[in-house]
Amino acid sequence: MTPSDDERNSRPESGEGAQSRSPAPDVPDLAAAKRLQAILSSPSYRKADEDIDFLASAEARGPRLNLEYLKAESLLRRHGVAATIVVFGSTRIVEPALAERRLAEAQALASANPDDATLARRLSVAKRIRENSRYYEIAREFGALVGAARESGDLPRLAIVTGGGPGIMEAANRGAFEAGAATVGLNITLPHEQLPNTYVTPSLCLRFRYFALRKMHFMLRARALVAFPGGFGTFDELFETLTLVQTGKVKPIPIILVGESYWRRAFDIDFLLEEGVIEPQDRHLFHYAETASDIWREIRRWGRQNDDLLFE
Repeated sequence: MTPSDDERNSRPESGEGAQSRSPAPDVPDLAAAKRLQAILSSPSYRKADEDIDFLASAEARGPRLNLEYLKAESLLRRHGVAATIVVFGSTRIVEPALAERRLAEAQALASANPDDATLARRLSVAKRIRENSRYYEIAREFGALVGAARESGDLPRLAIVTGGGPGIMEAANRGAFEAGAATVGLNITLPHEQLPNTYVTPSLCLRFRYFALRKMHFMLRARALVAFPGGFGTFDELFETLTLVQTGKVKPIPIILVGESYWRRAFDIDFLLEEGVIEPQDRHLFHYAETASDIWREIRRWGRQNDDLLFE
């Protein structure tokens, strides 16, 4: 008897075709598991905002710049830092007691090795650092004046901001800290790591990768710049600020150079005038001061004369 089409269609099939349509055996496919693990482990599978290698790459420099601006901006706004006085100076100018100890150590080494030219130079530098350690105390006192004005409610929106490092920056942050005021440090990642000084308010201590973004944040809220004796870093910030004011890229602010004898030797403004490379009015872009009260008085005088409502 010949089966009908329905009967043939209802019968289970055998052979290769039947095997190919059978359910897959419940046996682990080790090769597939390895392939899946390779996919999940590949850097390409990481989410972009969690891929540290990608974020550190040259291609991601633009987003890094944006993030470095945004993080500092949002944090400073959140903490109500609306106006700042920027303080710069040497990291090597330490407090007087420490300068005295280092001088004593240098004297002992030089005395024990009178023919060592390197030790003789170190002794000479140690003497100069001890002499200049008075600037540490001036910066500390100035920080205290600004901090007291903030805490008293006289200038509640004003804060000291430094590069967050040691030396003069530490002194200015320390003075504000001792007055009970919040104080800002904008640190920078360097090949030889520079730890922040311990007087910066923890929630207001930022670390930057790029000098350019750090410089921007120094200037965005700056209502004055105070430059103590320092080296290349201090010169960099000072002359950048002078250039921005001279070219009209920022509104004029008081620029105070502390220690006239130091600054007149460090750069000769009269020589620049004589050579014709600056204009006579550029000489008035900055003022000298010798004490903390001189600095504070000059900043407030400048503010009143230039209708800066912050200092009324």
